[in-house]
Amino acid sequence: MFDTLGEKFDSLLRKLQGQGKITERNIEDALRDVRLALLEADVNVAVVRDFVEAVKKDALGQEVLRSLTPEQHFVKLVHRELVHLLGDAPVTLDLGGPTPTVVMLVGLNGSGKTTTTAKLARWLRQERGRAPYLVPADVQRPAAIEQLHTLASQLGLPVHPTAAGADPVAVARDGVAAARTQGADTVLIDTAGRQTVADDLMAELERMVAAVTPRHVLLVADAMTGQDAVATAQGFAGRLPVSGVVLTKIEGDARGGAALSLRAVTGKPIVFAGTGERLDALEPFYPDRIASRILGMGDVLSLIERAEKAFDRTQAEAIEKKLRKNDFTLEDFREQLRAVKKMGSVADLLGMIPGMKKLLKGADLSGADGELKRVEAIIDSMTKAERRNAQILNASRRKRIADGSGTSVAEVNRVIKQFTQTKKVLKKFGSGPLPPMPRFPGLR
Repeated sequence: MFDTLGEKFDSLLRKLQGQGKITERNIEDALRDVRLALLEADVNVAVVRDFVEAVKKDALGQEVLRSLTPEQHFVKLVHRELVHLLGDAPVTLDLGGPTPTVVMLVGLNGSGKTTTTAKLARWLRQERGRAPYLVPADVQRPAAIEQLHTLASQLGLPVHPTAAGADPVAVARDGVAAARTQGADTVLIDTAGRQTVADDLMAELERMVAAVTPRHVLLVADAMTGQDAVATAQGFAGRLPVSGVVLTKIEGDARGGAALSLRAVTGKPIVFAGTGERLDALEPFYPDRIASRILGMGDVLSLIERAEKAFDRTQAEAIEKKLRKNDFTLEDFREQLRAVKKMGSVADLLGMIPGMKKLLKGADLSGADGELKRVEAIIDSMTKAERRNAQILNASRRKRIADGSGTSVAEVNRVIKQFTQTKKVLKKFGSGPLPPMPRFPGLR
């Protein structure tokens, strides 16, 4: 996430290291690099100009704290302006008022509206205790209706029966009425993708808004499209009462132009960020956390939140007891591996640890997630007896496991060796503090 921009900031901050104090000259030099970095990240030109001027005003108008180096002081100023640019404080989705609360999701074709509808439904149920009712109003694409039914089935949530080719305005109106009858307190309406230049399709959305008076109209925008996402937001906001933006595919956005421009250009807050394909990969958008990650300061709070969701407390306590008794098995290791995978990609997780970006600068993490999958495949190919007692894994068993997992015997040996070494270390520690777990697979 925002790797390219983060590298640019890291490079320019290194230039300030060793300087005795902040002067107008080195601030000008640093801000020239900031301007280039933001423009290369596809940030709106006017936004870049205002951002640079704000940092310059702060840098030259304040007395540098004696406890801070010029680099630290500059980071503080840039961080503050980045947070402001991204929206200052996180925006909470207000679900007050009479029920059912109606939320419409709109956007271009391919922006991820249907998947986001299901993700949002899951989040509302898990985090806000809501009872969502999903309404597929993309009547031009039978596949979209089927997709929403499939996703809702995975979540155990009700979906309004919609016929392909029906009137989307009537579908929306009937969906809200059905939700009220069934006792649902939230209605999520998935609309068809459309271009803002298509006047007839935009007018259709306006009629839907008039028919169901949604509490929120959320624009689903693809972060990978950069300034096109900003232009899209302007187009939709010009015709509809857009209350916020869900920025999808943010995990693959190395530049960050959309996230850094949207609020300033459109005045609409980013409410959620889609961080992956899984249904749990939707997070509230925290400007301060994103700013910290861009500057290589990590995002420990988000890391902790992901860990709390991925790891069951009771299961974690049971694993700790096993570790202390040296009774940790490959089955236990596999369960922990699966929990780590739920938290996100290895590169993304490491980026949340303060200072880790600098430490791993130049390291190739592209294969780390694939390595985790291979380790899991190797353990899956073992019998229950083998997972519970690694000592019985002789040469013939290891060959069978390699064939079954599509890996090599050398890879199987490496997993078993790493696991065995971990158990030896844990045995030495006994009842004392637990040592750190082995390095991530793939980081050698």
